Amino acid sequence: MGTDFQVDMDQFLPLRDVVFNTLRQAILRGELKPGERLMEIQLANKLGVSRTPIREAIRKLELEGLVLMIPRRGAEVAEITEKSLRDVLEVRSALEELAVELACDRISEEDVDKLREAAKEFEEVSKSEDVTALAEADVRFHDIIYFATDNQRLIQLLYNLREQMYRYRVEYLKRGEVHATLFAEHEHIIESIVRRDKEAAKQAISTHIDNQMTSVADTIRTKK
Repeated sequence: MGTDFQVDMDQFLPLRDVVFNTLRQAILRGELKPGERLMEIQLANKLGVSRTPIREAIRKLELEGLVLMIPRRGAEVAEITEKSLRDVLEVRSALEELAVELACDRISEEDVDKLREAAKEFEEVSKSEDVTALAEADVRFHDIIYFATDNQRLIQLLYNLREQMYRYRVEYLKRGEVHATLFAEHEHIIESIVRRDKEAAKQAISTHIDNQMTSVADTIRTKK
């Protein structure tokens, strides 16, 4: 655990959230590598905190699929596997098809405007080298569709899934050559919803997610 990462104490957040965000970013950036053990005492000493917020952060990271609890070994950074990728994205595809179908019936003009703004913001952020900021911009785009469904159960399911797939989203967005395709896909999703064309919207979101699955799976195989 020799990589240099530090906790940012300037954030106006509870300590447990600051520690969680610090460890999460370290995993997403590859500073904490797949298979690396997360030793509570070492992390606490490194970040200058007690073991309690470390333990709480590790539990939350496990829920996101970023950390695995191994019997007799403790916590370690989860490997990125093609199987876990497919498991998550297959479920996401089914739920998002339902989300765009409901959005076609229920989205307001105000939310359509927000969706267009989010798509533009995504394009602007893509010009930077900040992949995590780009991932957050992509999250905001999809969140507008989720909220447009006005179905709290579906929104909660998608939120839970979103955390589990965040890592794969980041891996996908690291590939700069896919950004232009993403811009076009976002536009196709918006226009299908605006036309209230449910079948076109479902096909657009399915293609959007299938392309992500193919690209990240290729990255995983290349790294082996």
